[in-house]
Amino acid sequence: AGMAVQVTVLPSPRCLFDDPVQIRVAGLLPQQEVTLRASLMDENAELFQAHALYRAGSSGELDLSRSPALGGSYSGVEPMGLLWSLKSKSPYKRLAKRNVLTPFCVDLEVYEGHGDMSRLLGKCTNERWFLGEGVKRISVRKGRLKATLFLPPGPGPFPGLIDLYGSGGGLVEYRASLLASRGFMTLAVAYMAFEDLPAMPEILELGYFEEAVNFLRKQQQVKDTGIGVLGLSKGADLALSMATFLPGIKAAVSISGSGFNSFIPLQGDGFTVRPHPYDLGRMKTSDESGLVDFSDVLDDHRDPATWDCRIPMERSLAKFLFLSGLDDTNWKSDLYCQDAVQRLRQYGREVEFFSYSGAGHLLEPPYLPLCQASIHKVLGVFVHWGGQWREHAKAQEDAWQRIQAFFWQHL
Repeated sequence: AGMAVQVTVLPSPRCLFDDPVQIRVAGLLPQQEVTLRASLMDENAELFQAHALYRAGSSGELDLSRSPALGGSYSGVEPMGLLWSLKSKSPYKRLAKRNVLTPFCVDLEVYEGHGDMSRLLGKCTNERWFLGEGVKRISVRKGRLKATLFLPPGPGPFPGLIDLYGSGGGLVEYRASLLASRGFMTLAVAYMAFEDLPAMPEILELGYFEEAVNFLRKQQQVKDTGIGVLGLSKGADLALSMATFLPGIKAAVSISGSGFNSFIPLQGDGFTVRPHPYDLGRMKTSDESGLVDFSDVLDDHRDPATWDCRIPMERSLAKFLFLSGLDDTNWKSDLYCQDAVQRLRQYGREVEFFSYSGAGHLLEPPYLPLCQASIHKVLGVFVHWGGQWREHAKAQEDAWQRIQAFFWQHL
């Protein structure tokens, strides 16, 4: 019998979702073989699990920041492997947080042996929050604007950010709430497929995004030195358009984006940027999986006939950061980013660019597991996003640090 097996999460079992933790197991026999399992139930009662095989050290202890996994969902020394390798029981599910006021609870269990997991030795729960201590969540419905404001604790002033997700639409809050927990006043903005906003708008109005910028600039706790904007996928080219056509944007981050306007016409004051030409007839559906590959639907971005769809970013005074995954199977974001970066550099503009081998389209905050394929909420088809588990996890950690450093530097 001996002492009970203890599983501990350090520095605390309660943390922010983007916090790394140290997982330790004590009270095992020397060299004992065990299986560790992580389980997380999302808000749709979808179960995500990961497991790894370990062998205790000579003192009967395991420390995941030092002990290598011998197989399972991953292998080698991976302190956060049990989180980033979480996989849904049913296929093609994406782990995303809808209600940021509650945490995701990750159950960590230790089972005897490397076999049938019939004997539980010990367990604990890691509460992973999306809203830091004292961060306020404020729902915003002002004029046409549909958004959520996240306000860090304290008097400020805080750098202001606008956060845009992609063409799946909705009001996505979890990245904005984490950024606010790190000291940014962040406005998550919905622009399609939300409340009375159409699922596929005929046109997007620049004026709508200007309302978001003006709303944020008017907040008394926001720094008056300029606003930052970040976007993923369709949200990324919108972020670049805002930095180009709207005053007061100092820094823009494009994640898995492009330097041209995609899919929906963008209407400004007296001008319209048409969408880059595409042909859905070029999408490929896999017979085996039913997954859709969109990577060839866009016309060639090097063809001068498409150049009137480009965002004239060289006119902008903002600083730019481009991030992309080399294994993005949704569209050729790395080529599109290279093209945009080259154009900016030709005009002597300051721009940072990082591309990650083995990373897919959905570059998310760290420890959210890779989603290789899931349903596209607006198109109603299952889309292949790409990515390799370990590489994608490392890319997310690196990108998250770079995004924050970039905004601190320029705002």
